[in-house]
Amino acid sequence: MTGGRLVQITRHPIKGHGREDLASVRLLAGACLPWDRHWAVAHEAAKLTDGWSPCMNFARGAKAPALMAIESTLDEGTATVTLHHPDRGEITLRPDDPADLPRFLDWLEPLIPASRARPTRIVSAGRGMTDSDFPSVAILNRASLADLSARMGHDLSPHRFRGNLWLEGAAAWAEWDWIGRDIRIGGAILRIQERITRCVATTVDPNTGISDADTLAALDAAFGHQDFGLYATVVQDGDIALGDDWSLT
Repeated sequence: MTGGRLVQITRHPIKGHGREDLASVRLLAGACLPWDRHWAVAHEAAKLTDGWSPCMNFARGAKAPALMAIESTLDEGTATVTLHHPDRGEITLRPDDPADLPRFLDWLEPLIPASRARPTRIVSAGRGMTDSDFPSVAILNRASLADLSARMGHDLSPHRFRGNLWLEGAAAWAEWDWIGRDIRIGGAILRIQERITRCVATTVDPNTGISDADTLAALDAAFGHQDFGLYATVVQDGDIALGDDWSLT
């Protein structure tokens, strides 16, 4: 039976605008990782629908690489987010408070290329605004990251891939055989749904916000596709924490 340890838990409270590593979290059936992509930053050309909307409607690292260097901290009790960027310093805001929007947009403005649609508002959908049209949790394999890094001769940060749960213990690329299977992590069970096809955001160094490694060309050259990681859905509630065992069921 394939298994190992959970070694990283990450959420992104504002889609495309910061990452936060966690020690533990409770997963709920049918939901995204709590507070992951809870908010998103819509731009002036957005055509939003009620609830979930596709990623093309939002400011994100694929179109504004500098956003990849944002780190975040969420205070769940007050729904307050603190963002930090190496070139912009720190800002604290309540995304649901319209009074904080002008200050946030001013802070954000230099990070958006002049050729791109300008951010205009922060929205929420009642579920995580993931790139999948269903509430998903992104699961990734550390051995696959190590293999891709070795092929490229470049030490790739896991934060390039903006995943939720990173696993150790499986062989590199073994995850491609998990589609349709269930995986138990700590007290939760998730069902593996499909591969994640990647975009140019993964070419960007999350420490600097500068594109410096062509991950897409490397994946295409090695495997004939640009997939990395898996979308899963939570099918059984449960607590998970760093160091928890995982196994396919």
